[in-house]
Amino acid sequence: MNIGSVVDVEEVAEFAKTLPNVVYTSTSVFSCSDAGQQEIKEAIKEYDLNRIVVAACTPMIHEGTYRALLKEAGLSPYYFQMVNLREHDSFVHTDKEAATEKAKRLVAAGVARAELLEDIPVLELETVEAVMVVGAGITGMTSALNLAKQGIKVFLVESSPSIGGSMAKFDRVFPTDDCSI
Repeated sequence: MNIGSVVDVEEVAEFAKTLPNVVYTSTSVFSCSDAGQQEIKEAIKEYDLNRIVVAACTPMIHEGTYRALLKEAGLSPYYFQMVNLREHDSFVHTDKEAATEKAKRLVAAGVARAELLEDIPVLELETVEAVMVVGAGITGMTSALNLAKQGIKVFLVESSPSIGGSMAKFDRVFPTDDCSI
């Protein structure tokens, strides 16, 4: 409803069929739903698709869903391109013809970008659980001690020759009148 009330999605889908390297197009009311995702998985297998472009709503909400779907279907999640027809088009236009033309341009750009997508291999690196605390004032020392009590290796770094920060400049502290150092 958000997109289809302003953009002629059928016309955009027909246009997408004419773009270079487009093998399959489809329209769906909710492509992010379980049924919509299942349709995409089946199309990946049936048409041996190697890139997926979804022209729908914001990637902020649904990009992770589609990337996971590609991974489940045996494709790299990085072979996915999302085109935001909701916020970038239907939410900002009232003229259906102009919005549909803009949607076509956005889809064409998404398809062109999808051709350039590359797989990003997942690297697993060994890590050392350690923290560097910069500044050996009261806050830095307290943070370093609390982390060390949790069993985390701490590197406490201070730029001046002594620790204590501003507190070391005072003679006595309120309310106990203790020596600040």
